[in-house]
Amino acid sequence: MISLGTRIYALGALALGLVGLAWGDFALVWQPVPHSIPGRTVLAYVFAAALTVGGLATNWRRTAAAGAGALCGLFGLVVLLLHVPRVLAHPQVFGAWSGLAEQLALTAGGLMACALSAGSTAQANTWLRLGQWAFGGCLIIFGLAHFFYLHDTAEMVPEWLPPSQTFWALATGVAHIAAGAAILIGIQARLAAILLTIMFALFGVLIHAPLLLAQPYSHLNWVMNAMNLALTGTAWVMADSLFARHLR
Repeated sequence: MISLGTRIYALGALALGLVGLAWGDFALVWQPVPHSIPGRTVLAYVFAAALTVGGLATNWRRTAAAGAGALCGLFGLVVLLLHVPRVLAHPQVFGAWSGLAEQLALTAGGLMACALSAGSTAQANTWLRLGQWAFGGCLIIFGLAHFFYLHDTAEMVPEWLPPSQTFWALATGVAHIAAGAAILIGIQARLAAILLTIMFALFGVLIHAPLLLAQPYSHLNWVMNAMNLALTGTAWVMADSLFARHLR
């Protein structure tokens, strides 16, 4: 059976694809394709269509492994072609590392989902470990981003949420780092992945969905919701993979 985490991850990728098709564009800063690239709009439609097909395929049992592998490859291309050059050009800019980490996390999600769908094999176990380590490292960067960009992060927290916006920006930053460390070290890793999934889901409910409801015609808001859904699915796949690894 396809794990529920894999289905949520696939829905996030599908949402990114559909948003790309609706706007005829890439996912803004998450897929920073220069406007000077020839045929950029056509490429945007092709990439969005590929994400859509990959998301659908991952949710169908017969093509789940191939679909997840395709999503891994698509997000991996974004990492290699768009974000790695930015990091190499501006290694001192933390935002470049943060952008890379977000797409690398989705790449890791596809790798883990592919491994889970492929079944219990030595190669699948290797894929699981690689995906888990990559995702754990990304979480450390996510957490540090909360401290590097504390003001911007705090502004995203609902004002009505006690005790303060800054408190929750710091607390969630610590939570990201703690989850990443737990996954990398292997201590209470599955619990960390479960709590992380809940946290990402709450981000969707408390932050991203209200923004979308307030401005439903905003490309940015649709992309942020789709990204958060995909990251929620990735965290869920992480929890599923740790459970599967324990059974093996």
